[in-house]
Amino acid sequence: MIVAGIGCRSGVDAAEVEAALAAALLEHRATPSQLGLIAIPGSKAQESGIVAAAAARNIPIVLIAQQAMEAVSEFAITRSSRAMAVMNVNSVAETAALAGAGSDARLLGPRVAVGPVTCALAEGAIPV
Repeated sequence: MIVAGIGCRSGVDAAEVEAALAAALLEHRATPSQLGLIAIPGSKAQESGIVAAAAARNIPIVLIAQQAMEAVSEFAITRSSRAMAVMNVNSVAETAALAGAGSDARLLGPRVAVGPVTCALAEGAIPV
């Protein structure tokens, strides 16, 4: 199963989230049918754009605890100073994807940024 980790600024809309999801799937040669879960930081639980994009794709969202994201931060490919300053992780999207995909997770590549949204894809067999 592929898990999409999403990082974004507050107030993004569903079209912006969808654009990042589509770009990441294309970039990493994954099909929409392989996408089984969207993972986001717990602090983004009320982001209506993410919720709407997940609902449009009929994909569940899992909220990732800060501690779980920090635990996998060293495995992120991207090193974002903003993500480190705000969330204490190297990449919000990448760490959310890794944590959401389980202990055997691996990133398909670096996160993809489209406007104010980043999306990373991780593959794993055991979701949170």
